[in-house]
Amino acid sequence: MTKHQSWGADRIPDQRGRVCVVTGANSGLGLETTRALVRAGGHVVLAVRDEAKGCEAAERVGGSTEVRRLDLADLDSVRAFAGRLREEHTRVDVLVNNAGVFAPPRTLSAQGYELQLAANHLGHFALTGLLLDLLAEGRDPRVVTVSSLNHRQGRLDFEDLHGERRYSPMGHYNRSKLANAVFGWQLHRRLAAAGSPVRSLLAHPGYAATNIQTSAPTGLLKFLFGRLLIPLAQGAERGALPQLYAATAEEARSGQFIGPGGIGELRGAPGAVEFAPRALDEEAGRRLWTESERLTGVRYGLPAAAV
Repeated sequence: MTKHQSWGADRIPDQRGRVCVVTGANSGLGLETTRALVRAGGHVVLAVRDEAKGCEAAERVGGSTEVRRLDLADLDSVRAFAGRLREEHTRVDVLVNNAGVFAPPRTLSAQGYELQLAANHLGHFALTGLLLDLLAEGRDPRVVTVSSLNHRQGRLDFEDLHGERRYSPMGHYNRSKLANAVFGWQLHRRLAAAGSPVRSLLAHPGYAATNIQTSAPTGLLKFLFGRLLIPLAQGAERGALPQLYAATAEEARSGQFIGPGGIGELRGAPGAVEFAPRALDEEAGRRLWTESERLTGVRYGLPAAAV
């Protein structure tokens, strides 16, 4: 693990002239990421499911922002968001795939997919693909996909990807976070093979106190993550540092996974951390990529990296 003990939001390079898209930007890690990028001079597109809450967040942040509706669990909304962004911007410099759904009862997305896989992975997969040419026009362009420590407990069951036979709220959350990690790594490999200037990085916040835990719909999970374990958590401002480092630090490299450098990666200054071995499995990566293109209808046109 490489630690960056002195790195904080005050170390973010000048972001003036850069266009940044942050999903889930109205609260938690997304809001803190937006705030830090705006303070550094960036223009941030707050991609949010609730526009009213997004406008409230933009008012609190100040600076150069715009608010656009994006429901990642609805691929029609993803396409509409990407289409409007393309009309209004000629490039995107940073895409932070931050938004997430946490451990609901089994629910289906607008297209009939399991909600956590749809919102946490498939929506971001589609969004990234639809914006990839705009990113390629950016200055030091980066895609940062936010995963979780829980990706290490995830399993990709391609025979029951949507939990039709067996569903566990936490099990499928872990699956979606593993899918994030697999996607970010595969995107790095494919972009490198294509000679693209776009970097793909992963980040996780450790254990951060945000409303994603306290809004858990099931009583036991809400008590566990929203009350019992809160004293162990760091605040959202600190939790956002890994994704900010991945999005802005000059020394951040494509393919890196950035997380807190403290014990158990629960808290601390951002640093490079290890992937779970299954996140780097090439066969699983190719299979998830193919299935994600099929389910979303978004095809990247990037070559599969050689093993």
